[in-house]
Amino acid sequence: MMDVSIVTQLPLWTFPLGLSKTLEKPTDLHTLWEFPQHLPTAVTDSPTVMRCFELLAPLDWAHFPERNLQRNWGQSQTPYAALAAAELIRLNENKSSTESLHEFLIEHPGFISLLGFPLAFAPEMPLGFNALASLPTRQHWNQLLRQLPNVALQFLLADSVRLIRAELQSRKIPEANCISLDTKHILAWVKENNPKAYVVDRFNKEKQPAGDPDCRLGCKRRHNRVVIPPTPTHNPVPAFTVKVGEYYWGYGSGIVVTKIPDYGEYILAELTQPFDHGDLTYFFPLMKQTEERLGDRPRYATFDAAFDAWYVYAYFYRENEPDFGFAAVPFSEKGNYKAKQRQFAPTGEPLCAAGLPMPLKFTYTDRTCCLVEHQRGKYICPLKAQADRRRTCPVHHPNWKKEGCTAMMPISMGARLRYTLDRDTELYQSLYRQRTACERINSQAKALGIERPHLRNGQAIANQNTLIYVLINLRFLQRLRRGLRENA
Repeated sequence: MMDVSIVTQLPLWTFPLGLSKTLEKPTDLHTLWEFPQHLPTAVTDSPTVMRCFELLAPLDWAHFPERNLQRNWGQSQTPYAALAAAELIRLNENKSSTESLHEFLIEHPGFISLLGFPLAFAPEMPLGFNALASLPTRQHWNQLLRQLPNVALQFLLADSVRLIRAELQSRKIPEANCISLDTKHILAWVKENNPKAYVVDRFNKEKQPAGDPDCRLGCKRRHNRVVIPPTPTHNPVPAFTVKVGEYYWGYGSGIVVTKIPDYGEYILAELTQPFDHGDLTYFFPLMKQTEERLGDRPRYATFDAAFDAWYVYAYFYRENEPDFGFAAVPFSEKGNYKAKQRQFAPTGEPLCAAGLPMPLKFTYTDRTCCLVEHQRGKYICPLKAQADRRRTCPVHHPNWKKEGCTAMMPISMGARLRYTLDRDTELYQSLYRQRTACERINSQAKALGIERPHLRNGQAIANQNTLIYVLINLRFLQRLRRGLRENA
Protein backbone atom coordinates (compact mmCIF):
# COMPACT_ATOMS: atom_id res chain seq x y z
CA MET A 1 0.00 0.00 0.00
CA MET A 2 1.30 3.44 -0.97
CA ASP A 3 2.53 5.71 1.78
CA VAL A 4 0.13 8.62 2.34
CA SER A 5 3.02 10.94 3.16
CA ILE A 6 4.40 10.40 -0.34
CA VAL A 7 0.99 11.14 -1.86
CA THR A 8 0.69 14.47 -0.09
CA GLN A 9 4.09 15.53 -1.42
CA LEU A 10 3.08 15.10 -5.04
CA PRO A 11 1.72 18.02 -7.07
CA LEU A 12 -2.00 17.90 -7.84
CA TRP A 13 -1.55 17.42 -11.60
CA THR A 14 0.25 14.12 -11.08
CA PHE A 15 -3.01 12.52 -10.01
CA PRO A 16 -5.08 11.02 -12.84
CA LEU A 17 -7.81 13.34 -14.13
CA GLY A 18 -7.51 15.75 -11.24
CA LEU A 19 -7.69 13.01 -8.58
CA SER A 20 -7.73 14.62 -5.18
CA LYS A 21 -5.26 13.70 -2.48
CA THR A 22 -8.02 11.80 -0.67
CA LEU A 23 -7.92 9.29 -3.56
CA GLU A 24 -11.53 9.90 -4.58
CA LYS A 25 -13.01 8.98 -7.96
CA PRO A 26 -11.06 10.74 -10.75
CA THR A 27 -12.69 13.51 -12.71
CA ASP A 28 -13.66 12.53 -16.25
CA LEU A 29 -12.68 14.35 -19.43
CA HIS A 30 -16.09 15.90 -19.94
CA THR A 31 -16.14 17.42 -16.45
CA LEU A 32 -12.67 18.87 -16.97
CA TRP A 33 -13.84 20.30 -20.28
CA GLU A 34 -16.68 22.10 -18.48
CA PHE A 35 -14.33 23.30 -15.72
CA PRO A 36 -11.01 24.05 -17.48
CA GLN A 37 -9.61 25.75 -14.36
CA HIS A 38 -9.08 22.26 -12.90
CA LEU A 39 -6.80 21.19 -15.72
CA PRO A 40 -3.26 20.34 -14.54
CA THR A 41 -0.31 22.39 -15.76
CA ALA A 42 1.16 19.45 -17.67
CA VAL A 43 -1.97 19.52 -19.87
CA THR A 44 -2.39 23.25 -20.40
CA ASP A 45 1.30 23.76 -21.22
CA SER A 46 1.23 21.23 -24.08
CA PRO A 47 -0.46 22.39 -27.32
CA THR A 48 -0.66 18.79 -28.54
CA VAL A 49 -2.42 17.56 -25.40
CA MET A 50 -4.82 20.51 -25.44
CA ARG A 51 -5.64 19.97 -29.11
CA CYS A 52 -6.61 16.34 -28.51
CA PHE A 53 -8.34 17.24 -25.25
CA GLU A 54 -10.63 19.73 -27.03
CA LEU A 55 -11.45 17.05 -29.60
CA LEU A 56 -12.38 14.27 -27.15
CA ALA A 57 -13.72 16.10 -24.11
CA PRO A 58 -17.22 16.95 -25.41
CA LEU A 59 -18.18 13.26 -25.24
CA ASP A 60 -20.09 12.15 -22.15
CA TRP A 61 -17.24 10.25 -20.54
CA ALA A 62 -18.94 10.53 -17.12
CA HIS A 63 -21.53 7.93 -18.20
CA PHE A 64 -19.18 5.71 -20.19
CA PRO A 65 -20.14 2.05 -19.43
CA GLU A 66 -16.97 1.24 -17.52
CA ARG A 67 -16.06 -2.21 -16.24
CA ASN A 68 -15.51 -3.00 -12.57
CA LEU A 69 -12.04 -1.68 -11.72
CA GLN A 70 -11.88 -3.24 -8.25
CA ARG A 71 -9.82 -6.42 -7.96
CA ASN A 72 -9.48 -8.70 -4.97
CA TRP A 73 -5.69 -8.56 -4.83
CA GLY A 74 -5.57 -4.78 -4.94
CA GLN A 75 -3.94 -4.40 -8.35
CA SER A 76 -5.30 -1.49 -10.36
CA GLN A 77 -6.81 -2.12 -13.79
CA THR A 78 -6.69 -0.04 -16.93
CA PRO A 79 -10.08 1.64 -17.45
CA TYR A 80 -11.78 0.96 -20.75
CA ALA A 81 -12.44 4.70 -21.04
CA ALA A 82 -8.68 5.41 -20.95
CA LEU A 83 -8.11 2.73 -23.60
CA ALA A 84 -10.84 4.11 -25.88
CA ALA A 85 -9.59 7.70 -25.52
CA ALA A 86 -6.00 6.65 -26.20
CA GLU A 87 -7.05 4.74 -29.31
CA LEU A 88 -8.90 7.82 -30.56
CA ILE A 89 -5.69 9.81 -30.04
CA ARG A 90 -3.71 7.16 -31.94
CA LEU A 91 -6.07 7.43 -34.90
CA ASN A 92 -6.16 11.21 -34.79
CA GLU A 93 -2.34 11.50 -34.61
CA ASN A 94 -1.83 8.88 -37.34
CA LYS A 95 0.07 6.40 -35.17
CA SER A 96 -0.02 3.05 -36.94
CA SER A 97 0.86 0.75 -34.04
CA THR A 98 0.62 0.35 -30.28
CA GLU A 99 4.38 0.80 -30.03
CA SER A 100 4.28 4.19 -31.74
CA LEU A 101 1.34 5.19 -29.53
CA HIS A 102 3.38 4.26 -26.43
CA GLU A 103 6.22 6.45 -27.58
CA PHE A 104 3.81 9.31 -28.29
CA LEU A 105 2.19 9.08 -24.84
CA ILE A 106 5.56 8.95 -23.11
CA GLU A 107 6.67 12.01 -25.05
CA HIS A 108 3.48 13.77 -23.90
CA PRO A 109 2.98 12.49 -20.33
CA GLY A 110 0.08 14.87 -19.78
CA PHE A 111 -2.07 12.35 -21.66
CA ILE A 112 -1.30 9.58 -19.17
CA SER A 113 -2.71 11.42 -16.18
CA LEU A 114 -5.45 13.13 -18.21
CA LEU A 115 -6.94 9.94 -19.64
CA GLY A 116 -7.02 8.15 -16.31
CA PHE A 117 -4.32 5.47 -16.58
CA PRO A 118 -3.31 4.06 -13.17
CA LEU A 119 -0.13 5.94 -12.33
CA ALA A 120 3.02 4.25 -11.14
CA PHE A 121 4.07 6.91 -8.61
CA ALA A 122 7.78 7.75 -8.56
CA PRO A 123 8.52 10.90 -6.48
CA GLU A 124 12.15 10.89 -7.60
CA MET A 125 11.09 11.59 -11.20
CA PRO A 126 10.33 15.14 -12.40
CA LEU A 127 6.70 14.28 -13.18
CA GLY A 128 6.08 12.41 -9.96
CA PHE A 129 5.25 9.14 -11.75
CA ASN A 130 6.86 6.67 -14.13
CA ALA A 131 5.26 7.24 -17.53
CA LEU A 132 6.36 3.93 -19.04
CA ALA A 133 5.27 1.85 -16.04
CA SER A 134 1.88 3.60 -15.97
CA LEU A 135 0.95 2.29 -19.43
CA PRO A 136 -0.08 -1.29 -20.25
CA THR A 137 2.42 -3.33 -22.24
CA ARG A 138 1.87 -3.80 -25.95
CA GLN A 139 0.59 -7.34 -25.44
CA HIS A 140 -1.75 -6.27 -22.63
CA TRP A 141 -2.96 -3.31 -24.70
CA ASN A 142 -3.90 -5.55 -27.64
CA GLN A 143 -5.61 -7.96 -25.28
CA LEU A 144 -7.68 -5.14 -23.81
CA LEU A 145 -8.67 -4.01 -27.30
CA ARG A 146 -9.95 -7.52 -28.03
CA GLN A 147 -11.86 -7.69 -24.74
CA LEU A 148 -13.37 -4.20 -24.91
CA PRO A 149 -17.17 -4.59 -25.43
CA ASN A 150 -18.25 -2.91 -28.62
CA VAL A 151 -21.42 -1.68 -26.90
CA ALA A 152 -19.25 0.71 -24.87
CA LEU A 153 -17.84 2.24 -28.05
CA GLN A 154 -21.32 2.38 -29.56
CA PHE A 155 -22.19 4.57 -26.59
CA LEU A 156 -19.53 7.04 -27.73
CA LEU A 157 -20.82 6.96 -31.31
CA ALA A 158 -24.40 7.56 -30.14
CA ASP A 159 -23.21 10.42 -27.96
CA SER A 160 -21.36 12.01 -30.87
CA VAL A 161 -24.63 11.92 -32.84
CA ARG A 162 -26.38 13.59 -29.89
CA LEU A 163 -23.76 16.35 -29.76
CA ILE A 164 -23.98 17.01 -33.49
CA ARG A 165 -27.77 17.20 -33.46
CA ALA A 166 -27.70 19.55 -30.45
CA GLU A 167 -25.19 21.80 -32.22
CA LEU A 168 -27.34 21.86 -35.35
CA GLN A 169 -30.35 22.83 -33.28
CA SER A 170 -28.48 25.57 -31.45
CA ARG A 171 -27.28 27.04 -34.75
CA LYS A 172 -30.76 26.64 -36.29
CA ILE A 173 -29.40 24.47 -39.06
CA PRO A 174 -32.10 22.14 -40.41
CA GLU A 175 -31.32 18.45 -40.19
CA ALA A 176 -31.39 16.36 -43.32
CA ASN A 177 -34.38 14.06 -43.76
CA CYS A 178 -32.52 11.58 -45.94
CA ILE A 179 -30.06 8.85 -44.97
CA SER A 180 -27.80 6.68 -47.07
CA LEU A 181 -26.37 3.24 -46.35
CA ASP A 182 -23.38 1.50 -47.85
CA THR A 183 -20.81 -1.15 -46.98
CA LYS A 184 -17.00 -1.08 -47.02
CA HIS A 185 -14.72 -4.08 -47.50
CA ILE A 186 -11.94 -4.72 -44.95
CA LEU A 187 -9.03 -6.97 -45.83
CA ALA A 188 -7.85 -9.36 -43.14
CA TRP A 189 -4.16 -9.39 -42.24
CA VAL A 190 -3.51 -12.89 -43.64
CA LYS A 191 -1.25 -14.26 -46.33
CA GLU A 192 -4.25 -15.45 -48.34
CA ASN A 193 -4.86 -11.80 -49.28
CA ASN A 194 -1.28 -11.35 -50.44
CA PRO A 195 -1.09 -12.10 -54.19
CA LYS A 196 2.69 -12.55 -53.94
CA ALA A 197 2.39 -15.35 -51.38
CA TYR A 198 1.99 -18.91 -52.63
CA VAL A 199 -1.16 -20.37 -51.09
CA VAL A 200 -2.83 -23.61 -52.15
CA ASP A 201 -6.61 -23.15 -52.49
CA ARG A 202 -6.38 -19.46 -51.69
CA PHE A 203 -10.13 -18.95 -51.99
CA ASN A 204 -11.36 -22.17 -50.44
CA LYS A 205 -13.85 -21.12 -47.77
CA GLU A 206 -13.42 -24.44 -45.97
CA LYS A 207 -9.75 -23.65 -45.22
CA GLN A 208 -9.73 -20.95 -42.56
CA PRO A 209 -6.60 -18.74 -42.58
CA ALA A 210 -4.41 -19.33 -39.55
CA GLY A 211 -3.67 -15.62 -39.19
CA ASP A 212 -7.25 -14.62 -38.33
CA PRO A 213 -9.81 -17.11 -36.99
CA ASP A 214 -12.75 -14.70 -37.42
CA CYS A 215 -12.38 -13.47 -41.01
CA ARG A 216 -14.47 -14.99 -43.77
CA LEU A 217 -14.25 -15.23 -47.55
CA GLY A 218 -16.43 -12.81 -49.49
CA CYS A 219 -16.80 -11.08 -52.82
CA LYS A 220 -15.95 -7.40 -53.08
CA ARG A 221 -17.18 -6.68 -56.60
CA ARG A 222 -19.27 -8.72 -59.01
CA HIS A 223 -21.57 -7.53 -61.77
CA ASN A 224 -25.17 -8.73 -61.93
CA ARG A 225 -24.81 -9.58 -65.59
CA VAL A 226 -21.75 -11.46 -66.80
CA VAL A 227 -20.91 -11.43 -70.50
CA ILE A 228 -19.96 -15.04 -71.26
CA PRO A 229 -17.34 -15.24 -74.02
CA PRO A 230 -17.79 -17.79 -76.81
CA THR A 231 -16.39 -21.25 -76.28
CA PRO A 232 -12.78 -21.29 -77.54
CA THR A 233 -11.91 -23.75 -80.28
CA HIS A 234 -8.22 -23.85 -79.31
CA ASN A 235 -6.41 -23.91 -75.96
CA PRO A 236 -9.49 -24.50 -73.76
CA VAL A 237 -9.48 -22.99 -70.27
CA PRO A 238 -10.97 -24.92 -67.31
CA ALA A 239 -14.13 -23.30 -65.96
CA PHE A 240 -12.87 -23.17 -62.37
CA THR A 241 -10.05 -20.81 -63.40
CA VAL A 242 -12.42 -18.13 -64.75
CA LYS A 243 -12.53 -15.18 -62.36
CA VAL A 244 -16.03 -13.67 -62.05
CA GLY A 245 -15.36 -11.32 -59.13
CA GLU A 246 -12.85 -9.99 -56.60
CA TYR A 247 -12.64 -12.26 -53.57
CA TYR A 248 -10.91 -11.54 -50.27
CA TRP A 249 -10.73 -12.83 -46.74
CA GLY A 250 -11.90 -10.19 -44.34
CA TYR A 251 -14.83 -8.23 -42.97
CA GLY A 252 -17.43 -5.72 -44.04
CA SER A 253 -18.38 -2.45 -42.39
CA GLY A 254 -21.85 -1.01 -42.95
CA ILE A 255 -22.61 2.64 -42.17
CA VAL A 256 -25.66 4.90 -42.18
CA VAL A 257 -24.77 8.47 -43.13
CA THR A 258 -26.72 11.70 -43.39
CA LYS A 259 -25.57 14.87 -45.12
CA ILE A 260 -25.99 18.39 -43.78
CA PRO A 261 -26.07 20.81 -46.74
CA ASP A 262 -23.06 23.16 -46.88
CA TYR A 263 -21.38 21.47 -43.89
CA GLY A 264 -20.76 17.83 -44.72
CA GLU A 265 -21.89 14.43 -43.54
CA TYR A 266 -21.66 12.37 -40.37
CA ILE A 267 -22.32 8.78 -39.27
CA LEU A 268 -25.55 7.75 -37.56
CA ALA A 269 -24.90 4.03 -37.18
CA GLU A 270 -22.31 1.39 -38.05
CA LEU A 271 -21.89 -2.39 -37.92
CA THR A 272 -18.97 -4.72 -38.67
CA GLN A 273 -19.56 -8.31 -39.78
CA PRO A 274 -17.54 -11.08 -41.42
CA PHE A 275 -17.19 -10.71 -45.17
CA ASP A 276 -19.50 -13.62 -46.00
CA HIS A 277 -22.54 -11.59 -44.87
CA GLY A 278 -24.50 -10.01 -47.70
CA ASP A 279 -25.28 -6.32 -47.92
CA LEU A 280 -28.93 -6.81 -47.00
CA THR A 281 -27.98 -8.33 -43.63
CA TYR A 282 -26.87 -4.84 -42.53
CA PHE A 283 -30.23 -3.21 -43.19
CA PHE A 284 -32.34 -4.04 -40.13
CA PRO A 285 -29.56 -3.78 -37.47
CA LEU A 286 -28.45 -0.40 -38.83
CA MET A 287 -32.02 0.87 -39.16
CA LYS A 288 -32.63 -0.07 -35.53
CA GLN A 289 -29.59 1.93 -34.40
CA THR A 290 -30.58 4.86 -36.60
CA GLU A 291 -34.13 4.95 -35.29
CA GLU A 292 -32.91 4.86 -31.69
CA ARG A 293 -30.46 7.73 -32.22
CA LEU A 294 -32.83 9.91 -34.23
CA GLY A 295 -35.88 9.14 -32.13
CA ASP A 296 -37.96 8.37 -35.23
CA ARG A 297 -37.86 6.52 -38.49
CA PRO A 298 -36.10 8.55 -41.22
CA ARG A 299 -38.35 9.86 -43.97
CA TYR A 300 -36.18 9.23 -47.03
CA ALA A 301 -33.26 6.94 -47.77
CA THR A 302 -31.02 6.06 -50.67
CA PHE A 303 -29.15 2.81 -51.33
CA ASP A 304 -27.42 1.10 -54.20
CA ALA A 305 -28.93 -1.73 -56.22
CA ALA A 306 -27.81 -4.36 -53.70
CA PHE A 307 -30.63 -3.16 -51.40
CA ASP A 308 -33.38 -3.58 -53.99
CA ALA A 309 -35.67 -5.69 -51.78
CA TRP A 310 -39.38 -5.32 -51.04
CA TYR A 311 -38.88 -4.94 -47.27
CA VAL A 312 -36.52 -1.99 -47.81
CA TYR A 313 -39.31 -0.12 -49.57
CA ALA A 314 -41.88 -1.28 -47.00
CA TYR A 315 -39.77 0.05 -44.10
CA PHE A 316 -40.14 3.67 -45.27
CA TYR A 317 -43.82 3.39 -46.22
CA ARG A 318 -46.35 4.94 -43.84
CA GLU A 319 -49.92 3.98 -44.61
CA ASN A 320 -51.66 6.83 -42.81
CA GLU A 321 -49.56 9.56 -44.41
CA PRO A 322 -50.40 10.37 -48.03
CA ASP A 323 -47.10 12.25 -48.44
CA PHE A 324 -44.96 9.42 -47.11
CA GLY A 325 -41.27 9.02 -47.79
CA PHE A 326 -39.61 6.33 -49.83
CA ALA A 327 -36.31 4.60 -50.49
CA ALA A 328 -34.45 5.73 -53.62
CA VAL A 329 -33.04 2.41 -54.85
CA PRO A 330 -32.28 1.43 -58.47
CA PHE A 331 -34.18 -1.52 -59.89
CA SER A 332 -31.71 -4.40 -60.03
CA GLU A 333 -33.65 -6.61 -62.51
CA LYS A 334 -32.68 -9.74 -60.62
CA GLY A 335 -34.57 -12.88 -61.43
CA ASN A 336 -37.23 -12.05 -64.03
CA TYR A 337 -35.84 -9.32 -66.30
CA LYS A 338 -39.32 -8.47 -67.63
CA ALA A 339 -40.69 -7.76 -64.16
CA LYS A 340 -39.43 -4.18 -64.21
CA GLN A 341 -42.33 -3.27 -66.54
CA ARG A 342 -44.92 -4.78 -64.22
CA GLN A 343 -47.91 -2.52 -63.60
CA PHE A 344 -50.62 -2.56 -60.96
CA ALA A 345 -54.30 -1.79 -60.72
CA PRO A 346 -55.55 0.90 -58.29
CA THR A 347 -56.74 -1.89 -56.01
CA GLY A 348 -53.23 -3.37 -55.80
CA GLU A 349 -53.39 -6.40 -58.12
CA PRO A 350 -50.74 -6.75 -60.82
CA LEU A 351 -51.90 -6.30 -64.39
CA CYS A 352 -51.51 -9.00 -67.00
CA ALA A 353 -50.09 -8.38 -70.48
CA ALA A 354 -53.55 -7.34 -71.63
CA GLY A 355 -53.90 -4.77 -68.83
CA LEU A 356 -56.45 -6.76 -66.78
CA PRO A 357 -56.17 -7.13 -62.98
CA MET A 358 -54.88 -10.57 -62.02
CA PRO A 359 -56.75 -12.20 -59.11
CA LEU A 360 -54.90 -13.75 -56.20
CA LYS A 361 -55.20 -17.54 -56.31
CA PHE A 362 -53.45 -18.45 -53.04
CA THR A 363 -50.90 -17.23 -50.51
CA TYR A 364 -48.21 -19.02 -48.53
CA THR A 365 -45.48 -18.22 -46.02
CA ASP A 366 -42.07 -17.91 -47.66
CA ARG A 367 -39.10 -18.63 -45.40
CA THR A 368 -36.40 -19.19 -48.03
CA CYS A 369 -36.47 -16.47 -50.72
CA CYS A 370 -35.16 -13.64 -48.54
CA LEU A 371 -34.04 -12.73 -45.03
CA VAL A 372 -37.54 -11.86 -43.87
CA GLU A 373 -40.32 -14.39 -43.44
CA HIS A 374 -43.25 -13.02 -45.44
CA GLN A 375 -46.49 -13.80 -47.19
CA ARG A 376 -46.14 -14.55 -50.88
CA GLY A 377 -48.95 -15.03 -53.37
CA LYS A 378 -49.64 -16.34 -56.85
CA TYR A 379 -51.63 -14.14 -59.20
CA ILE A 380 -53.19 -15.86 -62.19
CA CYS A 381 -54.71 -14.93 -65.53
CA PRO A 382 -58.06 -13.15 -65.02
CA LEU A 383 -59.62 -14.90 -68.02
CA LYS A 384 -58.53 -18.35 -66.89
CA ALA A 385 -59.98 -17.64 -63.44
CA GLN A 386 -63.46 -16.99 -64.86
CA ALA A 387 -66.02 -19.74 -65.18
CA ASP A 388 -66.48 -19.06 -68.89
CA ARG A 389 -63.12 -19.98 -70.43
CA ARG A 390 -64.23 -19.75 -74.07
CA ARG A 391 -62.75 -16.26 -74.37
CA THR A 392 -59.29 -15.86 -75.83
CA CYS A 393 -56.43 -13.61 -74.72
CA PRO A 394 -56.77 -10.15 -76.33
CA VAL A 395 -53.00 -9.95 -76.89
CA HIS A 396 -52.56 -13.65 -77.75
CA HIS A 397 -50.06 -14.30 -74.98
CA PRO A 398 -47.74 -17.29 -75.68
CA ASN A 399 -48.78 -18.94 -72.40
CA TRP A 400 -52.51 -18.69 -73.11
CA LYS A 401 -52.81 -22.40 -73.93
CA LYS A 402 -51.25 -23.27 -70.57
CA GLU A 403 -51.93 -21.07 -67.54
CA GLY A 404 -51.88 -17.67 -69.16
CA CYS A 405 -50.16 -14.80 -67.36
CA THR A 406 -49.02 -15.61 -63.81
CA ALA A 407 -47.04 -13.70 -61.19
CA MET A 408 -45.39 -14.95 -58.00
CA MET A 409 -44.56 -12.06 -55.68
CA PRO A 410 -44.87 -10.84 -52.07
CA ILE A 411 -48.25 -9.39 -51.22
CA SER A 412 -46.65 -6.62 -49.15
CA MET A 413 -47.03 -2.96 -50.12
CA GLY A 414 -43.25 -2.83 -50.43
CA ALA A 415 -43.33 -5.22 -53.38
CA ARG A 416 -45.74 -2.92 -55.20
CA LEU A 417 -43.62 0.15 -54.43
CA ARG A 418 -40.56 -1.58 -55.84
CA TYR A 419 -42.21 -1.70 -59.28
CA THR A 420 -44.29 1.49 -59.22
CA LEU A 421 -41.66 3.87 -57.86
CA ASP A 422 -41.04 6.61 -60.42
CA ARG A 423 -37.24 6.73 -60.71
CA ASP A 424 -37.24 9.58 -63.24
CA THR A 425 -38.57 12.32 -60.97
CA GLU A 426 -36.41 15.19 -59.76
CA LEU A 427 -37.00 14.18 -56.12
CA TYR A 428 -35.73 10.66 -56.72
CA GLN A 429 -32.68 11.91 -58.60
CA SER A 430 -31.81 14.47 -55.91
CA LEU A 431 -32.11 11.86 -53.18
CA TYR A 432 -30.06 9.29 -55.05
CA ARG A 433 -27.24 11.79 -55.52
CA GLN A 434 -26.90 11.96 -51.74
CA ARG A 435 -25.60 8.39 -51.77
CA THR A 436 -22.14 9.85 -52.43
CA ALA A 437 -22.08 10.89 -48.76
CA CYS A 438 -21.19 7.30 -47.91
CA GLU A 439 -18.32 7.41 -50.38
CA ARG A 440 -16.88 10.51 -48.73
CA ILE A 441 -17.14 8.93 -45.28
CA ASN A 442 -15.51 5.75 -46.59
CA SER A 443 -12.71 7.85 -48.03
CA GLN A 444 -12.05 9.42 -44.63
CA ALA A 445 -12.19 6.00 -42.97
CA LYS A 446 -9.74 4.60 -45.51
CA ALA A 447 -7.31 7.41 -44.72
CA LEU A 448 -7.55 6.37 -41.05
CA GLY A 449 -6.58 2.78 -41.92
CA ILE A 450 -9.93 0.96 -41.94
CA GLU A 451 -9.27 -0.99 -45.14
CA ARG A 452 -6.12 -2.85 -44.04
CA PRO A 453 -6.03 -3.11 -40.24
CA HIS A 454 -2.99 -4.71 -38.63
CA LEU A 455 -5.18 -6.74 -36.29
CA ARG A 456 -5.95 -10.43 -36.23
CA ASN A 457 -9.21 -10.60 -34.32
CA GLY A 458 -12.78 -9.79 -35.30
CA GLN A 459 -13.64 -8.06 -32.03
CA ALA A 460 -10.56 -5.83 -32.18
CA ILE A 461 -11.31 -4.89 -35.80
CA ALA A 462 -14.96 -4.09 -34.96
CA ASN A 463 -13.82 -1.91 -32.05
CA GLN A 464 -11.30 -0.05 -34.20
CA ASN A 465 -13.94 0.57 -36.87
CA THR A 466 -16.33 2.06 -34.32
CA LEU A 467 -13.57 4.32 -32.99
CA ILE A 468 -12.76 5.47 -36.53
CA TYR A 469 -16.35 6.55 -37.07
CA VAL A 470 -16.44 8.26 -33.65
CA LEU A 471 -13.36 10.25 -34.64
CA ILE A 472 -14.91 11.24 -37.98
CA ASN A 473 -18.00 12.51 -36.12
CA LEU A 474 -15.87 14.44 -33.61
CA ARG A 475 -13.96 16.13 -36.43
CA PHE A 476 -17.27 17.06 -38.05
CA LEU A 477 -18.48 18.46 -34.72
CA GLN A 478 -15.38 20.63 -34.48
CA ARG A 479 -15.87 21.99 -37.99
CA LEU A 480 -19.52 22.63 -37.21
CA ARG A 481 -18.70 24.57 -34.03
CA ARG A 482 -16.11 26.64 -35.86
CA GLY A 483 -18.63 27.44 -38.58
CA LEU A 484 -16.49 25.91 -41.32
CA ARG A 485 -18.42 25.16 -44.49
CA GLU A 486 -17.49 22.66 -47.18
CA ASN A 487 -16.72 25.23 -49.87
CA ALA A 488 -15.24 27.83 -47.52
